[in-house]
Amino acid sequence: MLRADWIEKRKKFKNKTQIHLARQGIITEEMQYVAKREGLHPEFVRREVAVGRMIIPANINHLHLEPMCIGINSRVKVNANIGNSGLASDISTEVEKARVAIRYGADTIMDLSTGEAITETRQAIITESKVPVGTVPLYEAWKEAQGDMRKLTVNLILEVIEEQARQGVSYMTIHAGILREHLPLVQHRVMGIVSRGGAIMAQWIIEHGKQNPLYEYFDKICEIFKKYDVAFSLGDALRPGCIEDATDDAQLAELKVLAELTERAWKHDVQVMVEGPGHIPLDQVKFNMRIQQLWCKEAPFYILGPLVTDIAPGYDHIGSAIGGAVAAAVGASMLCYITPKEHLGLPNIEDVKQGVIAYKIAAHAADIAKHWPGARDWDFEMSKARYNFDWNRQFELAIDPETARVFHDETLPAEGYKTAKFCSMCGPEFCSYKLSQKVQEKANTEELLAEDRWTAP
Repeated sequence: MLRADWIEKRKKFKNKTQIHLARQGIITEEMQYVAKREGLHPEFVRREVAVGRMIIPANINHLHLEPMCIGINSRVKVNANIGNSGLASDISTEVEKARVAIRYGADTIMDLSTGEAITETRQAIITESKVPVGTVPLYEAWKEAQGDMRKLTVNLILEVIEEQARQGVSYMTIHAGILREHLPLVQHRVMGIVSRGGAIMAQWIIEHGKQNPLYEYFDKICEIFKKYDVAFSLGDALRPGCIEDATDDAQLAELKVLAELTERAWKHDVQVMVEGPGHIPLDQVKFNMRIQQLWCKEAPFYILGPLVTDIAPGYDHIGSAIGGAVAAAVGASMLCYITPKEHLGLPNIEDVKQGVIAYKIAAHAADIAKHWPGARDWDFEMSKARYNFDWNRQFELAIDPETARVFHDETLPAEGYKTAKFCSMCGPEFCSYKLSQKVQEKANTEELLAEDRWTAP
């Protein structure tokens, strides 16, 4: 059934979100679709959505969306950030980034554009994408205010949120957890506030001498979200920007507020996930996952990285994928990728590809660690293909088939993968697979099993 047809059926449930319908005992078309994708029972999906452990970000105006879920009791998901800046990129480039990200397995896309034509760029991405699209509406509001805090009014922010919801955005990062009383807690930090949205709201609080308007008007935002079934991604404005600042009082104080806001959103029948750190040393990752699950009552945790070291510019996709795999294995529901350009510049199309692949590997590794049903089947098939020298099958199973084929053909004849019973690393004489296969053949013969061959000296 097409998504547009589902919307027609949903019209009788006007202003009713997935979580509202789940709480009423209704299994929606989206829940059935998700259940089939995840290998779960539809009733199980309904119960998970009803209690807030799972979200289905599916704005009713994103008509060609293929529903997916984010939750602790589902496969680990990966988000890819794209979007222009004031210095680089155009609409066609961002659309191509979206295509590449989805091709290599991104489960959601976030448009974080801060340059020109933000509305048009977002519309083009939504039109192209069959996965949910997320945004940070504060960026567009700040752009429209031209960097003037006096122009960044509550009405402007709410107008931007409504416009983006109407356009089809399925989830939005809302930096409502940073409060006036939190600002003194960052004074000791090495890197202060590294979240763009967090820094904007902190400056707003100081210049206006008031509480965070996103916190004060949170219920109004819930009303907008409920109309279009937009999910919250509660922003971690005080996430640590280096491992020295990890798990400090500021980060944990904000997390407590995010827990409060999670329950406030649930009271409005609005879906919620919570954003997390950031830069976290490896030995603190498990604690961060557990404390969020405890305080936020297992609402899905959507984390950036986390980076487990600060010394890898140009390779931060690797350093953060290490943290992401560990985090997802112990509770994170979705990983926000980091590309090789993190901390250095705006990612290009190749950076997007590398970031998605690194994080799909991390997510899959976590699914294996979680003993998710069927997760190891992919690896099992690859192992059989490798041992049987079935190169074509190996390329088919590879997370990046093109690169696997190119690497193989660099050192073997172009047709070598059809016949070669070895790879160029070992060559025909040292190939352990060939030697092992001979051992296995002989292990079943009477000659090898004869007692006199095993007589002790």
